[in-house]
Amino acid sequence: MTAETTHPGPASATLSAELVEEVVEHLRAAYPNEGCGVIVGDRSPAAGGRATRFIPMRNAAESPLRFRIDEADLIALDDELDRTDENFWAIVHSHVASRAYPSATDVAVTPVYVNQLHLVVSLADEQPDLGLFRIVDGVIYPVELVVGLES
Repeated sequence: MTAETTHPGPASATLSAELVEEVVEHLRAAYPNEGCGVIVGDRSPAAGGRATRFIPMRNAAESPLRFRIDEADLIALDDELDRTDENFWAIVHSHVASRAYPSATDVAVTPVYVNQLHLVVSLADEQPDLGLFRIVDGVIYPVELVVGLES
C-alpha cells in the first residue's frame, strides 16, 4: 500500500469470540495441511455488513502450502446464500508455518473475492495468530480485527 492509496474499507471489523474459536478449531483439525472456510454475513464487509457464522470448507489442494476451497462446497454454499439472502463476508484459511499475512499465492486468487475480507490464521506457534485483510487489485490492506462478544 502506498501513501496515495486510499484504504477501501472497512478499517476494522468485529468477530465474536465464539466464531473465532470455531474457525481455529476447524483449521487445527486440517493440520498439517492448510484449512479453509467462509465467514458468512448479513452483507459484504465493504457494504458495512457484519459476520454472522462460519462455514467450514474442504481444502481441495490438500496441501500445507496452499488452499483451494472445494468447488462442490463452494457451489453448495453459493446456492444456500441465494436462498437465505446472506453474503460471503470473509474467506478464511490457515498458514501452518508462516505468519498471518497473505502470501503471493493468496493474493493471486483474490480477484474473485474483491468485496470480501481475508482472514489468515497462522498456526506456526502454539497460540494462533489472526490477521484480517482486504485485497483489491493486488494491494493488501490490513483491517483491524476486534474480537468481541458480538459480531
